[in-house]
Amino acid sequence: MAINNSLYFHFMMKSFLRINNWHRKYIGVLYNVEDKLLYYPRLPANARIYVPSPALHNLPYQSIYAKSSDGTLIHMFFIPQPEDLIKTAPTVLFLHGNAGNMGHRLDNVKLLYKNVHCNVLLLEYRGYGLSQGSPSEKGFYMDARTGIEYLYSRNDINTNEIIIFGRSLGGAVAIDIATRQEISQRIWCLIVENTFTSIPDMAMNLIKSKIIQYIPIFCYKNKYLSIYKIHSISVPTLFISGRQDKLVPPKMMDELFEACGSNFKRKIQILDGTHNETWNKSGYYQQIFIFLEEIRKKPPIQMTSKQWNIDEV
Repeated sequence: MAINNSLYFHFMMKSFLRINNWHRKYIGVLYNVEDKLLYYPRLPANARIYVPSPALHNLPYQSIYAKSSDGTLIHMFFIPQPEDLIKTAPTVLFLHGNAGNMGHRLDNVKLLYKNVHCNVLLLEYRGYGLSQGSPSEKGFYMDARTGIEYLYSRNDINTNEIIIFGRSLGGAVAIDIATRQEISQRIWCLIVENTFTSIPDMAMNLIKSKIIQYIPIFCYKNKYLSIYKIHSISVPTLFISGRQDKLVPPKMMDELFEACGSNFKRKIQILDGTHNETWNKSGYYQQIFIFLEEIRKKPPIQMTSKQWNIDEV
């Protein structure tokens, strides 16, 4: 009997190690290809070479290069309102999604510029467009902070009305930097559109394998844990949700809205909005304008809350 038990134990241990090794290989492959699954700086073709100019849309602009905190050179477009309005207009830091470059968002930016009457700073992430470096989560956070610091270096805009706007992956970047105390004290409000709760949640939604749900968070190279960070948001926050989004489930936007720590938050549901085309639907810009006017007329008090650690990405 003892011999049988010993053989059984030996068999079970070999089976466990075989499965465990397979899991490690699976996780290792996922970790190594994750950047390629998440970041698409070369789509469409030539996106790393050619960045459409705001001039093509008859928009005034300045092309700017600034160094991120680790020395990476970041490219930006600053699109100002006319000289008599630039100082009184709000300014939007625009953080785009995971594919293409900032020039591919100019149709959207032109409508934002015209309808909300704002200055716009389009920021190009590292590894995208004409910016140097390679994409990474921590790098994107540094780049967004560089955008905020650049805006504060200008003396021709109203730094009391700086808005961080992020769509999709850009929403996750926007949420992260808005939780930082040194940033939240310097911005007027946050707007996020069709963004996700976290990369692990997106993996479970997109990859139809039961194994995914057992992969611990620390195994993910990119995490973007917005659902945990958003509790720390204290600035006024607008959530824009395209209810026909087939990439990021709209329920993730609902979860983020419910979890948001701000004492002044609003949610707009664009019933026919898709993941990439919510911005061109009826009422979109009007609702953003109304939200900003609401803040301007009755400024909310920011709540003190736990701040997210930079190491907790």
